[in-house]
Amino acid sequence: MKKTLILTFLAVFAAGIAQAADQMRMAVTTSFHNSGLADVLLPEITKDLDLEVQLLVVGTGQAIKLGEAGDVDAILVHSRTAEDAFVDGGYGTHRREIMYNDFVFIGPADDPAAIAEAETATDALQKIWSASAAFVSRGDDSGTHKKELSLWVDAGLDADTFDAWYNAVGAGMGAALNTASGLNAYVLSDRASWLNFGNKSDLALLFAGDPVLFNQYAYLPVNPARHDHVKTDLTAKLEEWLTSERAQSLIDGYMIDGETLFVFNAK
Repeated sequence: MKKTLILTFLAVFAAGIAQAADQMRMAVTTSFHNSGLADVLLPEITKDLDLEVQLLVVGTGQAIKLGEAGDVDAILVHSRTAEDAFVDGGYGTHRREIMYNDFVFIGPADDPAAIAEAETATDALQKIWSASAAFVSRGDDSGTHKKELSLWVDAGLDADTFDAWYNAVGAGMGAALNTASGLNAYVLSDRASWLNFGNKSDLALLFAGDPVLFNQYAYLPVNPARHDHVKTDLTAKLEEWLTSERAQSLIDGYMIDGETLFVFNAK
């Protein structure tokens, strides 16, 4: 009996320790999650800060809405215009840059639209349009989707007028890549999601390097003046960690097949 009581006490004590860590909620983009970097960072955050960061994985547009509603304590997204509007509207206290990578064009290895010969990102899109080659769009108001739409505009084209070759899936980066794989279609992806994608089939990275494809990720704490329940102390603690040398070593050191997925640039 005494042994049973001791074991019960130890079990309850251990459970109490497991639940003792602080918790906060952060909305993050599907591209960040699909990259696999979250699986690297979250255990180290818990270890270093005794902080459990619960992720809500959505597109940037939905992450912004969750922040505006006060359903999360912070957001990590990649669409500068939407981020500035979030802060300017009083929903976020500030915007802090953390890391970057780039957007890339993925497509059939035989490249029927010849985008590998393109000189710019808009030239690549014009080639896809001219060939009416199958193209997959996120179609979900994510940061990647916003970038894609802005590139069509820059190319002098209107995505709303496109025919059946243009496939808007209304889903995350992984689903969009899977659809592109199934259709043997072109798609705009962030480099990290592509490198970590396991169903490449006959797809290949065909175009990259245009400066317009730069892809910055930023951290934005939700404003307690809007939602007094947000955990400002924890968002500040996480921000300090995300901009530290500890985070830099993990972010810069995260590689797949010898290729770096993100570059730390917090200031």
